[in-house]
Amino acid sequence: MEGSPLYDLGGEKLQGIIAHLDYRRRFYFSIFALGFFAGYPAAEVIIEWLLEADGFVPEGVELIILQPLEVILLQLRIASQIAIGITVGAVILDLSWVGSRGLDGESSINNETFSRVIVSIIMILILGILGLAYAHEILIPFLLDYLAEDSASSGLQSTWQLQSWVGFVTGLYFSSLVGFQVPVVVFVMLRSRVIDKSLIVENRGLIWFAALFIGALISPPDPLSLFLVGGPMLILLEMALVFDGLSRRMVS
Repeated sequence: MEGSPLYDLGGEKLQGIIAHLDYRRRFYFSIFALGFFAGYPAAEVIIEWLLEADGFVPEGVELIILQPLEVILLQLRIASQIAIGITVGAVILDLSWVGSRGLDGESSINNETFSRVIVSIIMILILGILGLAYAHEILIPFLLDYLAEDSASSGLQSTWQLQSWVGFVTGLYFSSLVGFQVPVVVFVMLRSRVIDKSLIVENRGLIWFAALFIGALISPPDPLSLFLVGGPMLILLEMALVFDGLSRRMVS
């Protein structure tokens, strides 16, 4: 029986990717550990910045601390997010370096290998900055105001726990930063010939559902908030497919 398009990911190519990731797991763990240890002191700076910056605490909202360990738990959480973000970037660059060269068993390094890595680095930086800017200017202000107004309209006093508030804000930054890397992942997978463009097109509905489901998990339960979180990933996915098609036409 033939497999469905969803699971027909290129057979040996996919197995090569999985084997490579397993082979490099110690390297990825080292990157994660370095990111975690570097992110822990940085988390303290981030928390202080959130408390002192304007716009993160809506008018009429009071922040409270329920337990002494909240700040430490927050630092651990933010450090983990930083470590995961750095590890994701390392995996993308590693796959860009390996590409079809490593999966086909070839050992030669050519200009295409370097150009693919350079393009991936540039895309990661640009999309990361765009993701942080989107979260800072649009997503976070909208959702925080929404939550504050919802509590006020219900006649409830807006009292937010420090751990929940900071975790929510940093989670939105982290989700936007990682979510905006969708084009890089798609570009690398397509250029490495691990998956075909037709696979993504044929399963577009499932991918859209997954993106909106992720948005529903971290946003208030209304359609606009859901789209603000999951929508950019869908738009960036479509842009990646268009960019891949245009680049292939230019080469041919």
